[in-house]
Formats: sequence, C-alpha cells, structure tokens
Amino acid sequence: MAEQRTKRAILASKENAAKLSILAITSLIIMEVVAGILTGSLSIIAGGVHSVLDLSGSIIGLISIRISGRPPDKRHAFGHGKAEDIAGAVIAGLIFLAAAAIVYEAARRLVAGGSLELVTLGIYVVTATIVINGAIAWYVSRTARSTESVALKATSKDMLADALNSCAILVGLVLVRLTGWNMVDPIVSLLVAAVIARTAYLTMKESFGGLMDTRLPEVEEETIRSCIMEHSSQVVGFHRLRTRKVGNQRHIELHLVMPKDASVDAAHKVCDHLEEDIGARLREASMSIHIEPCTTGCESCSVSCTLQRKGRQS
Repeated sequence: MAEQRTKRAILASKENAAKLSILAITSLIIMEVVAGILTGSLSIIAGGVHSVLDLSGSIIGLISIRISGRPPDKRHAFGHGKAEDIAGAVIAGLIFLAAAAIVYEAARRLVAGGSLELVTLGIYVVTATIVINGAIAWYVSRTARSTESVALKATSKDMLADALNSCAILVGLVLVRLTGWNMVDPIVSLLVAAVIARTAYLTMKESFGGLMDTRLPEVEEETIRSCIMEHSSQVVGFHRLRTRKVGNQRHIELHLVMPKDASVDAAHKVCDHLEEDIGARLREASMSIHIEPCTTGCESCSVSCTLQRKGRQS
C-alpha cells in the first residue's frame, strides 16, 4: 500500500509540473506573438515560434507521463516507461524544427532587411518572459530530478533554453534601442537558433539512450556490485550483470553463484535480501536473478559449504 501511494504521489507531482508548464507556455505565446507583431522583431517572433513548439512538447510530455504511469498489462509486461523516452525524442525533434525555422527567417531578414518599432515594449515583454520561463524551468527541472522523468527533463531543458534565448533577444533589442542598427535582431536570432539546436541534440541523446537500452551509469552499477558483495558470507560470486533504464524504472539482471549445497529456501532468501537492499538505494529497481551452483575449487572460497568443509578435513 505504501509503495502504491508513493507511486501515485510521484505521478501526481509529474502531472502537476507538466500542467504548470503548459499554462506558462500558453501565456508566453500570447505575449510574444503580440509583442512580435507590434514591434516587427524577428527575434521575438522566433521566441514565439519556439514557445509554440514548447507547448506541443509539453502536451506530448503530459500524455507520456500518464501513459508511463500505467501498470504492466498483458501486452506490456515490463510496463509503459518507454513512453517518456519516446516523448523526449519527439520534443527534441520539435526543438530542431524551431531552430531550422528561425535560421531560415533570420537569413531572409538579413537579405531583405527590415525595421523595428516599439522597441521599448519589446524589451519589457522579453524581460517578463525571462522571469516566467526561468521560474517555471527551475520548478519543472526540480520535479524531473526528484521523479526521474525523462519527459519533464526534456521540457525543463527546452524552457531553460527559451529563457537563455530570451536573454540574448533582450541584449539584441537593447543594442537596437541604443544604436538603431536593426540588423542586430536577425543576427541574435541566429545565435538563438544555435542554442536551441544544441538543446535539441542533448535531449535527443538522452531519450535515445533509454530507447536503445543503454546501461545504467557506472556509479549505479557500482552500487549494485557493493550490495552483492555485502552478502559475501552467503554468496560465492556473480556475473553477467546487465542493466538498463526505461523511463524512471531500472531493470537489473544478473547470475548469482551460490554454494553447491545451498537449499532453494536459502537462495531465495538471499535474493529477497538483495532486492530489498538494492531497491533501498536505487529507486524503481526491478531485478531478475538467475541462481547458479558453484563449480570451482574451494581452496580460496570464503563461503562455508559442505564441499569446502570436506576439503579441509581430507
């Protein structure tokens, strides 16, 4: 019951963060589109385009969070955790599209030229977007870390990139206001596109890691090894350790070598203790342990068994 309540609390926390990001991004879109039209600033419009894609990504992220929270069923015996990895990859694709659109429009503006109006209004609007984006990105990022949500990580990175981009846009507008040189605006837009593309790459890399069943980080695998070695008085050894992460779920497989005369009950208890110990250190860990009898010599073995005692007596 306690485990189920914890899972429901984590799911609710992820959904609330996703809903808040959707509400914030919708407000930003309205602000940026209106300011872009009034000022004629390409960089503000580019930020608005990015926010539209942010909104699409946040909606996809919310849907994926709800799907990943479903329990295993007949068709998905290992659960639905990869829904978040898929969402992260889709969000990264949308970010790439935003970067491409901004580059195209900036190049066109550099060739054709253009003028800005109501620059002061644009400065105020961009300042407000920086504050809103930065605050929501921090909250979503904190929730993503505490719940290990791939979809929320992608959303928070996207919103943080938006906030940094808005800082660049603000600098560009201030320079236009001081110098009157309108070409600063599309140049800043190209810098914004470069930052957006980098964010997309990092998000895509992390999402594909989950889809391709990349092993757990070395520090986590070392935690698994340490837990096993803490049972060295009962376990001969282990091998074939394989790990992967699906969403926020860790899947661990290994072959555990037990003394040859160990009973099924004793081996089962050792496996239960291992699962409890590893589960206490690595959240959402699912283990599959294959038991093998020891077949090597007993001279240097630290585990006491019948064969070893006979060897000492003879």
